[in-house]
Amino acid sequence: MVQFLLKRLLAAIPVALGVSILAFSMSHLTPGDPVTIMLGARATASDIARLRHELGLDQPLPVQYWNYLTNALHGDLGTSIRSGQPVTKEIAARIGSTAELTGAAMLIAILVGVTLGTLAAVSRSAIAETIIMAFALVGISMPTFWSGLLFIMLFSLTLRWLPVTGPGVAGLVLPAVTLALPAAAVLARMTRSSLLEVLGQDYIRTARSKGVTSASVTLKHGLRNAFIPVLTIVGLQFGGLMAGSVIVESVFARPGIGRFAVDAILARDFPQIQGIVLLAGLVYVAINTIIDLLYGLLDPRIQVA
Repeated sequence: MVQFLLKRLLAAIPVALGVSILAFSMSHLTPGDPVTIMLGARATASDIARLRHELGLDQPLPVQYWNYLTNALHGDLGTSIRSGQPVTKEIAARIGSTAELTGAAMLIAILVGVTLGTLAAVSRSAIAETIIMAFALVGISMPTFWSGLLFIMLFSLTLRWLPVTGPGVAGLVLPAVTLALPAAAVLARMTRSSLLEVLGQDYIRTARSKGVTSASVTLKHGLRNAFIPVLTIVGLQFGGLMAGSVIVESVFARPGIGRFAVDAILARDFPQIQGIVLLAGLVYVAINTIIDLLYGLLDPRIQVA
């Protein structure tokens, strides 16, 4: 297990370096001069030269990347152009809200998606299976900004059960459910198809012939083996939830990384944009590394392979 862990951690290092290169390259790949874009068309030559020197853009690209990488490793993501505050400090002030939203949405998506997918796979009722799959289709097809507005109109404005936004669990329910709906639909479809395939295997029929209860066969033998492809989708959907938080936080006026990213893009504040992209990429790499490690726990044969 230790060797398997070390291999996965070492494999994540080049991916993380690739993410840092992409984040660093954003200001250089954007059409036009990033300094002129940030200062505006009326900026003087002295202002452009001063900002270029402050950002280190007057140095060779390898030197710029090395400085960016070493500063990032020390927790320094630069200084915001519009606020003059350290980007690390601004991200730290907002990341808690986004982590809370994304974590709650991921938990809801796994609980609802896996439960509905399992019920659809083992259900002997065609009506129940049709209803569950119809829910999955609606969840995949409906954009989060539209479902969010519908939830606000129904549960906040009409029924007045939940606030649109605010601190505590009550203010988290609507945005978390809105963000989790597409992911839960994808997980339900994947769980159903994977579990149906596993339940048709010979060892499942053998377990049933030995008198093992249907619930034990499904949960202990079937679902555990069917969960590996589902786990892959969980890792991929986490990235989708991070991207979807941009829209959901804007709809529900939550002060998280998503709204912060939108404001940074509109203001063309490249240090903020680079910091957000680097953080999102590293979190995505970390989550998928954890998923790889969970593969080995669910199926020890993966470690041997």
